[in-house]
Amino acid sequence: MNSVNNARFIDDFWHHSILPSLAEYIQIPNKSPLFDENWEAHGFMDAAVALMLEWVQAQDIAGLECQVHRLPGRTPTILLTVQGQIDETVMIYGHLDKQPEFTGWDDGLAPFKPVFRDDKLYGRGGADDGYAIYSAIAAIKSLQNQGVPHPRTLILIEASEESGSPDLSYYMDKLAPQIGEASLVIALDSTCGNYDQLWVTTSLRGMLIADLTVKVLHEGVHSGAAGGIVPSSFRLLRQLISRLEDENTGVITPDFLSEQIPEFRRAEAIEAGRVLAGSFADMYPFAGEGKPLSQDPTELVLNNTWAATLAVTGLSGAPAPEEAGNVLRPETSARLSLRIPPTLNPDAAAVALNKLLTENPPNGAELKLKIHAAAGWHSPPTTPRLKASLDKASHAYFGAPAMYMGCGGSIPFMEFLVRKLPDAQFVVTGLLGPRSNAHGPNEFLHIPTAKKLTAAVAELLSNWAS
Repeated sequence: MNSVNNARFIDDFWHHSILPSLAEYIQIPNKSPLFDENWEAHGFMDAAVALMLEWVQAQDIAGLECQVHRLPGRTPTILLTVQGQIDETVMIYGHLDKQPEFTGWDDGLAPFKPVFRDDKLYGRGGADDGYAIYSAIAAIKSLQNQGVPHPRTLILIEASEESGSPDLSYYMDKLAPQIGEASLVIALDSTCGNYDQLWVTTSLRGMLIADLTVKVLHEGVHSGAAGGIVPSSFRLLRQLISRLEDENTGVITPDFLSEQIPEFRRAEAIEAGRVLAGSFADMYPFAGEGKPLSQDPTELVLNNTWAATLAVTGLSGAPAPEEAGNVLRPETSARLSLRIPPTLNPDAAAVALNKLLTENPPNGAELKLKIHAAAGWHSPPTTPRLKASLDKASHAYFGAPAMYMGCGGSIPFMEFLVRKLPDAQFVVTGLLGPRSNAHGPNEFLHIPTAKKLTAAVAELLSNWAS
C-alpha cells in the first residue's frame, strides 16, 4: 500500500463522487421508525436505500455482490459482499436511518438541506451515519485501484439504529451463513475527540429511556383556587427525578447505576484527557458564562464514558408560555435519557429504576412509567497486531498517534455483535467530533477528517490481508 497514492485517490474520490451523492442522501427525510411510525408508507427509507445502491453499483467494484434484505414490517438492510484475496472476513458496519429534525438550526441551514461551508457538509445524517457505505466502498476501490490485496469484506448497512436496532438481530440470524466468522469488525458510527488523529472507541455506554408521567388531577383547575391545596405535577416530577440525580452536581446517586472502571481504561482516559485538556471549553456551544462540570480533564472523560448521566430530552403537558393561562395543569410528562456504564446489565438496571421512581409516589399522585433498555459495550482488548496497524494508519494520514477512549453514546448493535462474533477484533470509530452535533441542530460532517478516516480504513484492510 502506497499511503501517498491512497490519500490522493481517496481525496479525489470523495470530492468528485461521494459528496454529490451524500448531499442527495441528506435531502431524504428517512427518519428512524421510532420517530416516524409510518416510515414504510412514506417510502423515504426505500429512497435512501435506492440512492445508495445506485451509487455503489456505478463504482465498478470487482467481486461485488449487492443485496437488499427485507422482512415484513421491518426496515431494510443492505449487505454488500466484496470477494477478497485472502481467507479472512472483515465486516464494516454503518446505518442509514436518521434522527428527527430538532429545532435551532442556524440561518441558511436546515436538517434536510445539504450545505457546504468551511470544509463541512451540514445536514442530518451525513456524519451519523450516511457516509459509512461511501467510505467503505471508497477504501476498497482505492485498494483495487492500486492492485493491493484485501480480505473478503462485508458492508452491512442497517436502517433502525436510531431506534435502538430492533430489526438487526433478525437480519443477523437470517444472514449468518453469508456472514460467517468475521475476524475484524470496523464500525463507522462513533465519535472522535478531535479532528487531528484517529480515534478508536473502546466502550459505549448503555441507555435507559424512561417516559415518566405524573398526574394529579383529571382536568386542569384555576391555579388560584387550587394553589396550596393541589400539588404541582411539575414539582412532583422534579421530586421523583431527584431520587435519581443530585440536581446541584448532576451526579447519579443510586448505587445500582455505577460500575467499577477497569484500570487500563482509566489509563486511556488520562491520556485522552491530556490530549483534549485545552479543548473542552470550546467543544460545545456553551451559553453565557457556561463551562464544563469540572476542570479535571480525566474526570470529564470518565464522566462522559463510564459514569451514568441524565438528560431530560422531552417534556409535555404544558402549553407554550405565551398560551399559558392561570391553570394548575393536571399532569406533566418527561422523557428521561439515562446513559449507563458500558458493563452494566441494562435489564436489571431497568427493574431497579422502575422501583426507584414508582414506589411511594409523592402525595399519592398517579404515575405512569415506561422504560426501554439498551446494552452498552466494552471492547475486547486490542491485539498488538491491530494496535500497530491503527497507529500506522493514524500516523500515515493524520500525522499523529491513534487515541483510545470510551464514547458517551450508544450503538446497541455492538453488544449484540460481540456475542455473535466472540473471537473478532473491533475497530469502532467515526466522524462525530467537536460541535458536529449529531441529533441536534447544525449537524455536520468534517470533510477533511472523512477523507483521512477513509484512507485509514483502506490501510487497515490492507494490513489485515498481510
